[in-house]
Amino acid sequence: MRKGIAISAAAAALAMTAASVAPAAAASEQLLSRGPIGVTIEIATVNGSGCPPKSAAVALSKDNEAFTVTYSKYTAQTGGASSPPDARKNCQINMTVHVPQGYTYAIASTDYRGYASLQAGANATQLASYYFQGDPSTRQYSHSLNGPYGKSWQSTDKVNVSQLVWKPCGEERNFNINTELRVDQGTSIPSKVSLITMDSTDNTIKTTYHYAWKPCPPQK
Repeated sequence: MRKGIAISAAAAALAMTAASVAPAAAASEQLLSRGPIGVTIEIATVNGSGCPPKSAAVALSKDNEAFTVTYSKYTAQTGGASSPPDARKNCQINMTVHVPQGYTYAIASTDYRGYASLQAGANATQLASYYFQGDPSTRQYSHSLNGPYGKSWQSTDKVNVSQLVWKPCGEERNFNINTELRVDQGTSIPSKVSLITMDSTDNTIKTTYHYAWKPCPPQK
């Protein structure tokens, strides 16, 4: 198992900012302490060079507070015998999330994990965005790593409670996740490979999306 974790300074600062404003905003949002019983989730479609068929899986946590996405072939690399398309991989997952009537959800935070092996002079970027089908409110995030680097990495995106994007109450809208991995050879030696990955052959490396829940207003 790969060990060692690096947390993005930008992500840490974002988390501190969110923590400082969350208590006041939470009261106005009437957030629930736990999610409702009866939530289900399944993948509708998967597309992208980073997630060929049957290489991505989604699972709901037992407490309905999060879901995880696991990839098995999600690696971007450059250098050596790598081809230009290998330097950028992406994946779009469209998911159907069934929520009991009277409740709605938003994504409050996301934990990304993977492994990177970057030569001196090379760099890598992990990007992500997610949104509800038909909703223009898209959350976008990016995190970077610079070589030399050779260990596991972790980044966290945390949304201020006042900025959460909620699924419209009473509407069935799929949830879309777009992720991307990029590697730039930079000034590194061309014959040496640099790579970044979010894949896992033993389900130990997962992307975890944490829910926020609240009741829908009474229907008139």
